[in-house]
Amino acid sequence: MYQIIVGIDEDEAHAKLCAEEVVGMPGDGSEKHVTLIHSFTDNPSGASATQLAPVREASDVLDEAGIDYDVTESSGDPAEAIIDAADDVDADLIVIGGRKRSPAGKALFGSVTQTVILNAGRPVMVTGVPEDA
Repeated sequence: MYQIIVGIDEDEAHAKLCAEEVVGMPGDGSEKHVTLIHSFTDNPSGASATQLAPVREASDVLDEAGIDYDVTESSGDPAEAIIDAADDVDADLIVIGGRKRSPAGKALFGSVTQTVILNAGRPVMVTGVPEDA
């Protein structure tokens, strides 16, 4: 079984693209297990990850492809949450969406993607920016 962690942010297009990349990976849907993770940095309404549109979008793509998945959530630093989730299941791959940002923007504001790539200790697939973005 191929274990895949997919980091889900607030962007529905990113979530869909990440899930579509998992679907497009070699192998049958039954050979993959995906953990969708969303880390709340602010959640005044008390929503759960399964209530978020991006998580539902990724779930729909995986459901349609017959890929088994679960949804997990955390709070705090998203990069740390993604890496911890990958460690917990000994993931074979982490999938996250990238953003168009200048090098200066990354230096000033940080980057979840960059932090995961540098600290995960396992393969990371960055899906890039959706075509319509």
